[in-house]
Amino acid sequence: MEAADEERPLIHHLPPQDDEASKYTSDGTVDINNQPAPKQTTGNWRACFTILGSEFTECMAFFAIGKNLVRFLTSELHETNVDAAKNVSTWIGSCFLTPVIGAFLADTYWGRYKTIVIFLLVYTIGMLILTVSASLPLIMVVPSNSGIRRVAVYLGLYLVALGTGGVKPCASALGADQFDATDPVERATKGSFFNWYYFSVNIGSLLSGTVLVWVQEDIGWGVGFAVPMVLMVCGLVVFVAGRKVYRYKKLGGSPLTSVAQVVVAAVRNYHLVLPGDASGIEYARQFRFFDKAAIVAPSTGEKCTAARTSPWRLCTPSQVEELKMLLRMLPVWASMVLFFAATAQMSSTLIEQGGVMDNRVGPFTVPPAALATFDVLSVMICIPIYDAVLVPLARRATGKDRGLSQLQRLGVGLALSAVGMAYAALIEAQRLSLARAGAPAISIMWQAPAFAVLGAGEVFASIGILEFFYDESPDGMKSLGNAFAQLAIAAGSYLNSAVLGAVAATTARGGEPGWIPEALNEGHLDYFFWMMAALCLMNLAQFAHCSMKYRGKTIC
Repeated sequence: MEAADEERPLIHHLPPQDDEASKYTSDGTVDINNQPAPKQTTGNWRACFTILGSEFTECMAFFAIGKNLVRFLTSELHETNVDAAKNVSTWIGSCFLTPVIGAFLADTYWGRYKTIVIFLLVYTIGMLILTVSASLPLIMVVPSNSGIRRVAVYLGLYLVALGTGGVKPCASALGADQFDATDPVERATKGSFFNWYYFSVNIGSLLSGTVLVWVQEDIGWGVGFAVPMVLMVCGLVVFVAGRKVYRYKKLGGSPLTSVAQVVVAAVRNYHLVLPGDASGIEYARQFRFFDKAAIVAPSTGEKCTAARTSPWRLCTPSQVEELKMLLRMLPVWASMVLFFAATAQMSSTLIEQGGVMDNRVGPFTVPPAALATFDVLSVMICIPIYDAVLVPLARRATGKDRGLSQLQRLGVGLALSAVGMAYAALIEAQRLSLARAGAPAISIMWQAPAFAVLGAGEVFASIGILEFFYDESPDGMKSLGNAFAQLAIAAGSYLNSAVLGAVAATTARGGEPGWIPEALNEGHLDYFFWMMAALCLMNLAQFAHCSMKYRGKTIC
């Protein structure tokens, strides 16, 4: 937890402010000169517009790559369907793994503003390398699948993955810093910022899935990557130009260090005997081993006393409880991993499925990656419906302010992931039946409901897990909690890559084409979708079991 947050007083304890004091924020934020931040000239929406602009351009670049990457790898680098799907999932997983690095550097060393600037520069270099690599066959006599081009492509991709790790965990947090938490008016306005933040993410995704995907397919990959690269440079310039109006949080200790100290201290004190537990509370008795980190070991001598008071030998009870809070959330986090493995199909196997369907819609030719637009539209439609219709109805039924509890919201999202996978399996079975009978290919628009259902699942689960980790994480670990939520997306993508590899290895033995061969009409992609649907149902059952036992900070 940052030092400024630790010292923040409760609003009703604040003394009456005179005119001079009211000119500055009261939450410990400072301006660019490290002086108390003036309310009239820093922060609020005047600062957020540039932050939202940089996030919008970053999302345009990220989705311009991710939505159509499987097509780029198969058509330009001539990778197999399985290899391309695995590599896409691995890359997306890396994009949501690196935020842990960005959050740590921001909280411990650089601060959020500097972290965003540095990582945006890395991001831009990655986009430049990717753009050049996509254009190599045009500007040089280089075979499309040459080793040089392959190295350049993956170097650019993973520099982008590293760059996004500094933006994703810091942009929303820096935007929230622009509102004084001790000012009731600004605190209420902060909620609007998060709405517009998520809206800018989805607008970037929508434009990437329509305009930029069309540019990539019909004009060229080099141009399709160059456009978001130029936009990112513009976003970086605008973001830096707003540095004088930003409010900055003072750096505090790293929450990762606090967690590590508890683990190390508990291991060092493993031989100590725990005192009797008189609380009688089940969750207080969980993970009792880590309570040893807060036991004062008997010692004599000045040197022993100094060692005993070391934070790596003796921790506070609050530190121990913070670690336990994180451990209690692990079963919920694990349930989300399979959910994100299912949604990862929207950038891998569903794109490959769309590639063998009839993509003519009236006078237009629809790129397979453009179907992901229905995922974005579903999210943008379902969010206001959720807030304006579902929450009031659920509130009347449950009597809870939120309508659905956080865990109930997550459960609905997990159920929708199973529905989406089952629908994709049915469509693939029908497509295979017609293809093997020599009938015309079915329309790609039959995929739209699968994307829409998975998008609705994201409204419940993807947003819900961010809210869950923010509310349930210890006060000093809110940023780390956000990074853990992003880590679930990474783990889901890695899991999808591993499952695809296992399916390819086990179903293509003895000369068989397997479930996901190069020619999908010879395989059984529908079996893969049915398997994912079954795993999603099992995951839902596991989640229901662990959610009934969950006891956290808030009533979930």
